[in-house]
Amino acid sequence: MTENKRLTQRSMAFVLAGGRGSRLQELTDRRVKPAVYFGGKTRIIDFALSNALNSGIRRIAVATQYKAHSLIRHCQRGWNFFRAERNEFLDILPASQRVDESMWYRGTADAVAQNVDIIDSYGIDYIVILAGDHIYKMDYEIMLRQHVEAGADVTVGCLTVPREDASAFGVMAVDEDSRITSFLEKPADPPATPEDPNVSLASMGIYVFNWKFLREMLREDADNPNSSHDFGNDLIPEIVKNGKAIAHRFDNSCVRANGADSYWRDVGTLDAFWEANIDLTNFTPTLDLWDTEWPIWTYSESVPPAKFIHDEKDRRGIAISSMISGGCIISGTEVRNSLLFTQVQTNSYAVLDQSVVLPHAVVNRSARLTKCVVDRGVIIPHGLVVGEDPIEDAKFFRVTEKGTTLITQNMIDKREATL
Repeated sequence: MTENKRLTQRSMAFVLAGGRGSRLQELTDRRVKPAVYFGGKTRIIDFALSNALNSGIRRIAVATQYKAHSLIRHCQRGWNFFRAERNEFLDILPASQRVDESMWYRGTADAVAQNVDIIDSYGIDYIVILAGDHIYKMDYEIMLRQHVEAGADVTVGCLTVPREDASAFGVMAVDEDSRITSFLEKPADPPATPEDPNVSLASMGIYVFNWKFLREMLREDADNPNSSHDFGNDLIPEIVKNGKAIAHRFDNSCVRANGADSYWRDVGTLDAFWEANIDLTNFTPTLDLWDTEWPIWTYSESVPPAKFIHDEKDRRGIAISSMISGGCIISGTEVRNSLLFTQVQTNSYAVLDQSVVLPHAVVNRSARLTKCVVDRGVIIPHGLVVGEDPIEDAKFFRVTEKGTTLITQNMIDKREATL
């Protein structure tokens, strides 16, 4: 009977969600990177969790560590629909010194190793290790199928990237059967794929293992004083050298709109975060959030529809080429090429252009924001102008080299204190 089940029914997803995401600067001062808002109403972690659920995996664990409260609360509110009596669940596994009172999670592999007894209780055959901080849609059943058919010790999810860009990744050299022959961390001269000399295979941080095999590897790794207890640095290179590691191309399992390119984003910098959100306002965005066959699940607050009021010259509530979430009130504000999250309120004579505004922010009268990221709950003062003079903006706000400006409430408060 077990053999007839879909492979995802015999698997669990283990989501690594403890990374700080320091390149997002003050945006991760109060929340871990997987808990950062994205796309109008979701969080970054919702993509990995939704992929698992949509693939058929209904046993999921989320390992947390850095500033996890926002992430844990989101999972409790938005992912509480699993039914234990149907052998489905989402377990949150904080770093809780379960193995040693002086030891938190020491690396990605150690996060799994410290929870071996819990994973054993799930009664699984396969484990899918996922990073919780990337934006993509993927059917893990396809990757599991390749893993089993190849008889692999590990299958590594890989992006196909131009060779000139691959130096920023861990890169796989593979043979014609997709067997990984070497794993190189950020190489100066990335190896090409056998079929195309212009592209390389970059690791996505997604791994499929037979649980019994990984369990034994984790035990050996935990006893190794020279290990950093990390999948990419330790376990994967060891399997490449002494076992059978297979590369799985993301193009083969990416869930995409008809005719669209495969979509994967690491929104780990302010510029990347701003760009990926603003891309959603395009006429036909590459990432299809409207796809009902592969939905992105999340916590859905009970809020009223967005509301637009006033229709006078220079005081007209309008939004053009923008995404406006539920609960927003656009009162006499011009919104262009922008994305507003849940329950943002804007006031008369304000202008928002190419801006990403996180939930519960308030934009007061006559403010003008251009190419900004506004943190959750920020109150933009009357008449504040940001995005038109980067030198002046940099005195109080975080301005990137590409001209994206991050605004937090602490920055606003310090500015107000100088006036």
